[in-house]
Amino acid sequence: MLAFFCARPPMNATSLDPAAPSVNAKAQRVRGLLERGEFAQALAAAETLRKAVPGHRDTLYMIAVCQRFLKRVPEALVTLAELERLHPQFGRLFQERGYCYVAQRNAESAIQAFEHAVRLNSALPASWNTLEALYRFAGRPSEAERAAAQTQRLAALPSELIAAEGMFAEGDIVESEQIVRQFLQTKDPLDVNAMWLLAKIGIKLNILDDAELLLQSVVSMKPDEQVVRHDYVIVLALRHKHQRAMEEILKLLETDPTNRAFRTTRAAILMGLGKHDEALPIYQGILAETPHDADLHLSIAHALKTLNRTQEAIASYRAAATIRPSYGEAYWSFANLKKYRFTDEEVARMRAEESAPHVNLPDRYHLCFALGKALEDRGQYPESFRYYQRGNELKRSETRYKPASIEYNKRLLQATFSKQFFEARRGSGGDSAAPIFIVGLPRSGSTLIEQILSSHSQVEGTMELANIPRLVQDLQGRDNYDSYKQFWDQYIESLVARGPGDLKRDGEKYLADTLIYRSGRKPFFTDKNPNNFRNIGLLQLILPNARIIDARRGAMACCFSNFKQLYAVGQEFTYSLEDLGNYYRCYVELMQHWDRVLPGKVLRVQHEELVEDLDSSVRRILEFCELEFEPACLEFYKTERRIHTVSSEQVRRPVNREGIDQWRHFEPWLGPLKETLGDLANGRPLTSER
Repeated sequence: MLAFFCARPPMNATSLDPAAPSVNAKAQRVRGLLERGEFAQALAAAETLRKAVPGHRDTLYMIAVCQRFLKRVPEALVTLAELERLHPQFGRLFQERGYCYVAQRNAESAIQAFEHAVRLNSALPASWNTLEALYRFAGRPSEAERAAAQTQRLAALPSELIAAEGMFAEGDIVESEQIVRQFLQTKDPLDVNAMWLLAKIGIKLNILDDAELLLQSVVSMKPDEQVVRHDYVIVLALRHKHQRAMEEILKLLETDPTNRAFRTTRAAILMGLGKHDEALPIYQGILAETPHDADLHLSIAHALKTLNRTQEAIASYRAAATIRPSYGEAYWSFANLKKYRFTDEEVARMRAEESAPHVNLPDRYHLCFALGKALEDRGQYPESFRYYQRGNELKRSETRYKPASIEYNKRLLQATFSKQFFEARRGSGGDSAAPIFIVGLPRSGSTLIEQILSSHSQVEGTMELANIPRLVQDLQGRDNYDSYKQFWDQYIESLVARGPGDLKRDGEKYLADTLIYRSGRKPFFTDKNPNNFRNIGLLQLILPNARIIDARRGAMACCFSNFKQLYAVGQEFTYSLEDLGNYYRCYVELMQHWDRVLPGKVLRVQHEELVEDLDSSVRRILEFCELEFEPACLEFYKTERRIHTVSSEQVRRPVNREGIDQWRHFEPWLGPLKETLGDLANGRPLTSER
């Protein structure tokens, strides 16, 4: 199993490109001069490179090293201050600052600098070794012993893994992965530390199935290693296995109840379970200990937003942005409130941060999307579109989306799921009629339908549950994204091979696993995962009595609304107008297929019609679900419940036409989308499937 993993292609794909070869070559020359002790020549070469590539991390670092060795320590500290402004997460800069303070005989400042260095990068043997000596000098023996233990741990590791761990900590993911894979393939395929590091790389690159498999193996080999088990908890939560993750984090908290990382992870799992009211006091307790943690302020704000405490959420988002002025996600979170209006000062600050050379990729594209929204609200549509387009291009550069995979999946589903296929399996699956699946595309009005249904006394609203996609993934086997045909073929083969008993167990498992997201006090519940439109055939097999509602929105409005939206995870088809158009066509064609082979199975609700005639649409939805009409469903905006999607603020207001034609402000730039959509762009149905 592990040999198979190690033999797979690298996980990095094209998402993390190293610096340009010419810059690397020049930087390598500076390193060579440094290693030979030719500090004056190295400094001159580094200064020349600095002029050509301002802000280059390694160049600034080597300049500071040269300055220290040339006994120009005050200048080195100035260089390091600039390096910190541009690259604040670079552990080696704090190590170098520690050396500068040692040269100045400032032991306390040196200790603080080295401590910061190892917090950012625990694979710095020189920092741990120097810390041990400084702790002993300062009369802190217990901390000296801890530093000595870390030095010994690193000394026991192969040099390749120390280098790979350091590169990983400093953000050099591509190089780190290459080293650790080479080590596993050529030296020791069962080395626990190498497997653990490769798992962490998998988490970083969102290759979660590989990461889970590796960590599962490492935990079995080192069951008492808390840090490894904590990483395992994180990957379980990222894969939406919240119940297992909660079980594991509670075990860790039993052994170390005050551990800040464990407490933070428990709160994040509670958020994933929809228990924001339980997560909030945990986050707030941790914030009292570390009030300048921007990430904590952001998490608290997300919880407050979901709990409909909007003004408190805004204050927490603002605190996060104040602590970290380039914190793109904080500004995007303001924009994502939909009704928030940025001040002139905030717009100016976002512009400045977005254009600064030191801003990292995620902060930059978050800022672009936020600026797009801010300028749209001001009616500055040409510049707004430029920021939306730039944000989408930046975000798409780090995705693995392959349009051909979706097209192949559609054709395979159409070829497999015929009327005869379903007839041969009549009577399979579970008997429950409890789930109401709401499918479609994101930004199609699905949250509004969910809120209407959740306002009924017999229906419990949940969230976008991952249980059906996870079943699909289990049937697909391991994700080899470079061979999507094999991936989808395996899914169909596994599904066709399942007998009536298997399908019944699948349905029952879905019901059991989703209990953690609902109270169980109401006979029906919603599952609003839009991408389940591809899984309607599977739903019919495992839960034939479940209701399915297709939330449909006009093509141009839906696609452009997605183009303006930056998603936390998934929905990778939304970051290109052409990809959006093709995905929408694929969706419509597949829904036409389900209508033919499962007539009457799916209720289509057109968003524009729902907005125009709410009363008739609500009655039609309730009739389809065999629910008595209740007036509360017409006053859905009064329903107090936690709403987890980006439409949360919109469905807390009466229905309106506000978003119906917003895309028309941007029509001059939407030619690629119109061309891809064809007849759908004008509201005409497709006459045939491709």
